[in-house]
Amino acid sequence: MLRLLGYLATTTLLFLHLCPIAVTLNQEGLYLLQAKRGLDDPDNAFADWNPRDTAPCNWTGVHCSVSGEVTAVDLTNFNLTGPFPSALCRLPNLSFLSLSSNYINSSLPSSSLLPCPSLTHLDLSQNNLVGPLPSSLLSLPLLRHLDLSSNNFSGPIPPSFAFFPYLQVLSLTNNFLDGTIPSFLGNLSSLRQLNLSYNPFAAGSIPLSFSNLTNLDTLWLANCSIIGEIPPALGRLYKLTNLDLSTNFLTGGIPETLSSLYSVVQIELYNNHLSGRFPSGLSNLSALRRIDASVNNLSGPIPDDIFSIPNLENLHLYQNKLTGSVPSNAAMARNIFDLRLFANHLSGTLSADLGSHSALMYLDLSNNQFSGEVPGGMCDGGVLRQLLLINNKFSGSLPIGLGQCPSLYRVRLSSNQFSGVVPAGIWGLPHVWILELSNNSFTGRISRDIGRAGNLSKLLIDMNQFSGEIPAEIGSLNKLFEFSASDNRLTGPLPKSFGRLTELGQLDLHNNLLTGELLTGIQSWKKLTLINLANNNLTGGIPRELGSLSVLNYLDLSSNDLTGEIPLQFQNLKLNRFNLSYNQLSGPIPPIFDNEAYKTSFLGNPGLCWNLAGLCPSSTNSNRNGIKILWLLLAVFLFAALVLISGIAWYFSKYRLIKRAKKARESSKWTLTSFYKLGFSEFEILKSLDEDYVIGSGASGKVYKVVLGNGEVVAVKKLWRASKKRYGNHCQDGDDAFETEVATLGKIRHKNVVKLLCCCALKDCKLLVYEYMQNGSLGDLLHSCKASALEWPTRYKIALNAAEGLRYLHHDCLPPIVHRDVKSNNILLDAEFAAKVADFGVAKMVDEIELGKRSMSVIAGSCGYIAPEYAYTLRVNEKSDTYSFGVVILELVTGKLPVDPEFGEKDLVKWVCSTIQNKGEEHVIDSKLDLCHKEDITKVLHIGLLCTSPLPINRPTMRKVVKMLVDASKPESSSKNRKLSRYYHGHV
Repeated sequence: MLRLLGYLATTTLLFLHLCPIAVTLNQEGLYLLQAKRGLDDPDNAFADWNPRDTAPCNWTGVHCSVSGEVTAVDLTNFNLTGPFPSALCRLPNLSFLSLSSNYINSSLPSSSLLPCPSLTHLDLSQNNLVGPLPSSLLSLPLLRHLDLSSNNFSGPIPPSFAFFPYLQVLSLTNNFLDGTIPSFLGNLSSLRQLNLSYNPFAAGSIPLSFSNLTNLDTLWLANCSIIGEIPPALGRLYKLTNLDLSTNFLTGGIPETLSSLYSVVQIELYNNHLSGRFPSGLSNLSALRRIDASVNNLSGPIPDDIFSIPNLENLHLYQNKLTGSVPSNAAMARNIFDLRLFANHLSGTLSADLGSHSALMYLDLSNNQFSGEVPGGMCDGGVLRQLLLINNKFSGSLPIGLGQCPSLYRVRLSSNQFSGVVPAGIWGLPHVWILELSNNSFTGRISRDIGRAGNLSKLLIDMNQFSGEIPAEIGSLNKLFEFSASDNRLTGPLPKSFGRLTELGQLDLHNNLLTGELLTGIQSWKKLTLINLANNNLTGGIPRELGSLSVLNYLDLSSNDLTGEIPLQFQNLKLNRFNLSYNQLSGPIPPIFDNEAYKTSFLGNPGLCWNLAGLCPSSTNSNRNGIKILWLLLAVFLFAALVLISGIAWYFSKYRLIKRAKKARESSKWTLTSFYKLGFSEFEILKSLDEDYVIGSGASGKVYKVVLGNGEVVAVKKLWRASKKRYGNHCQDGDDAFETEVATLGKIRHKNVVKLLCCCALKDCKLLVYEYMQNGSLGDLLHSCKASALEWPTRYKIALNAAEGLRYLHHDCLPPIVHRDVKSNNILLDAEFAAKVADFGVAKMVDEIELGKRSMSVIAGSCGYIAPEYAYTLRVNEKSDTYSFGVVILELVTGKLPVDPEFGEKDLVKWVCSTIQNKGEEHVIDSKLDLCHKEDITKVLHIGLLCTSPLPINRPTMRKVVKMLVDASKPESSSKNRKLSRYYHGHV
């Protein structure tokens, strides 16, 4: 018996030693562990939440009072996934709760936030919460701070939100809230911050009741579908520091009552339809620093007193209809550093002291009618970074002071009336990446100081009167991408140092007086897409090395004195523009150029010949023999043609009735299925399928451009007839692609998904008729000589449009649709470069593949775009599309193909990651892009990297991708903190 008691005592002690949680951890710790169990913690953020502790006060994210009660839980940016942990609301003294910047992905039922009796601060921003806003929030009697921004909440704002007794901060930005902005929010008299921005509200005006919120310091209503005028009563919000009504549909004038906002620091009214004059009387607003009323219809002069605002730093009034001159007191505004007035109707001269009394950093007066000389003290503050005066009437010489301004990194002065010699210092500015002096009357030489411009990427000096030789020092510009100096008076040979320009993409020196031979040893020009040396005095032969420039697609050497033969290596090039006319070339023309596209490429070279049947002349006798043979061949051809025509005439006379009947029977077999109201028939489509109008060809078929009788243009995809492709044991033919595309696109209605108008089917022929996209595919445009048309704002727009199309497929279709072949060639662009997702030949409904639980029988997709897990598991879900879209983003940022010999064994994703690690982000950005957008480009780059995470669980949904892209375009200089840093940092 004693032995038994001893055994039980020992067992009990051992149990207590191994399981102290049952004895030591207090009740609040147990609630926290319960909350933890419902969350996925991939970063192991809860590593120190030890159940053996007596209390949780030392756990990460947990804060306690002096007496040991849990008062705050801050789990911000822990990368947590799962439903809202309602166990946290059982902590009786919890006053602060933040789960911001995670992946909380449930709805928020009323019961989940109860009781939380002590809660004053609730931040659930930057998550994936869905469903309606919980009306139970009113049951939190002490709540002062409520931030639910950047989620997926939908529906109207509940009426219960009108009755918060102590609420000071309400932020609902970046959701999917609808209905009009409710006037009952004007009852929240304690409110200090109201942020409803970036929600798809129904069109409505700003509630007049908002003028009763006299404690407001922040009112953000950007992108809320607001119509009507700005209520003058808003001038009663004397404590307001930040007013943002941008990106709406506001009309009428800017009320003069805004001059009563004595505390205001920032007024943002950009991107509306405001008209009338910009109001005067703001000079008494001593706190005002930033005014942005750009992209409106404002007219009249800039008020004189606007530059008397004592602390004014930023003034953006660009893209309006303003007239008159810049007030002379602008030079006396001591704090202004950012002045952007471009795209107006302003005129007159600038004050000679502009920039002399302030640290001017950004000045953009482009596209106006300013005249006179550029003030000499622009850079007296020592921080001038951007000077943009494009398309005005400025004249005279450039001030010497600009050449002593090392802070400059963008100088764009094209299309003015400048003259004289460019100061040597301007050529050698160390940080300038674009120097644009085009279309002026500058004279003198390109200074040898150009060698000091180590950051220069674009040197644009065409259409001037520059003379002398191109200095050899230009070869030291290892970042130079574009050198355009056409229509000048440059002389001498091409510098041999050009061969060192490994980043060179475009070289345009046409219409000069250059002499000497073309350069050899240019194999390093791997990125060169354009060479234009036409209308010079160049001599010698054409170097064979030009034929090794794999991406070259524009070559113009016309109107020179070049001799010798055309190198056979030119057959390796894929040239959109090719001109060797009016030289002294001789010998055979390579057979690849024997087509209509190059019929004018060789004019004015009497020594050239088409090498047909070996008839290229080598002497006078051979010329005569060749002529005889040609006459003989012509006679044989004419005889054969006569026989053929006679036979055809006989055939048609005998069988035309039979053929006509057969054709009628065949036409009647076509079946037309339309998805929209059509203004054409299948017969009009059939008769227009001419091989001359083929605009594309791929794995599934040919695409034709068809102009119909009513003027409408459509694209017709003709699927390969009975062409079967075997993958292992699986056969997939044109019927599969046809049925998939019809089943998928026939039911889709979205502005960012290409529109399938109808389909035509015959037993052995399938046709799909789409809306015609004028600018073709993103891939073809981005990787061609026309890529320069894709500036960053256009590329960003394309990325956002395509993301919205994929978001619709993944989240708004029932069942969801997985595209499975997202790539730049399947993103089509219309005339305005709006993007639409296309080519659904391998798309699958999610219920067909059971959300990735069943493997696909074959790999669909394109090399470089396929998600890693898809290649070895054949499991596919929406995250596979996310990966492919991430590759498209990286294409847009880098300008590079997804797979390229330049990468070696790497693909684009791995190349970007390794380059960033070794050299930094700037080295992966396409050199054709304007680096003034570097901050925005970098944000989008990190979104692309997040989408291409190796682990599918780490990739965002396409809904989240759209939100991140929208936020990436918002300036970080604004006081609005979007809290998106976790998306843009730490991925590599």
